[in-house]
Amino acid sequence: MTTAQGARARARNEVTAAIKEEARRQLAADGAAKLSLRAVARELGMVSSALYRYFPSRDELLTALIIDAYDALGAAAEKAREVAGDAPPVACFTAVCEAVRAWALAHPHEYALIYGSPVPGYAAPETTIPAAARTGMVLIGIFRDAQQGPGLAELPLPDELRPEAERLAADLAPDLTPEVAAALVAAWAQLFGLVSFELFGQFNNVIGDRERFFRYAATGLAHGAGLG
Repeated sequence: MTTAQGARARARNEVTAAIKEEARRQLAADGAAKLSLRAVARELGMVSSALYRYFPSRDELLTALIIDAYDALGAAAEKAREVAGDAPPVACFTAVCEAVRAWALAHPHEYALIYGSPVPGYAAPETTIPAAARTGMVLIGIFRDAQQGPGLAELPLPDELRPEAERLAADLAPDLTPEVAAALVAAWAQLFGLVSFELFGQFNNVIGDRERFFRYAATGLAHGAGLG
């Protein structure tokens, strides 16, 4: 790459970052449904036609923001797992859950973008899947390590649910048993339910010491899913 090409690439990256930052500001102020490329361009002092060279549509800008949010959340989960090291599986699971909560509380509008109400008229493309899977892969890794190490208390699986659980295991982690895969997905969903309840106000006037309550609940999820 020549010096001129490098300068152009840096300039493009800087403008792209500025566009996304202004878009995040608008998300915080007005919500994803009202995100407008024209409004972003106006706030940045750009003409709309110039912004379209970076993001040809609102949906492409939303997709970029969604991928960034999933990647940031996934990075937080991965870092928590790395810091937990060789701690027992329950401690590793709880540490990752607390990292998810901390990221959500620090980035509420980005969390709402990926785990809140769907944006009218927008359907996330498959390009969002790798980033969306990062946090789940961290949790799968904890269950995999437990299954291969200290073991898991596998919950009984109703016969009528077994085909679904077998599909989950095949899709998510073929080395996990159907019992473990079903318990993992249930714990995964409940984790984000806890975070969403806190972030979207359902715990108002219900839970006071939310940090301790969350740690208690996350530990309960781990035990309930079979982690010892």
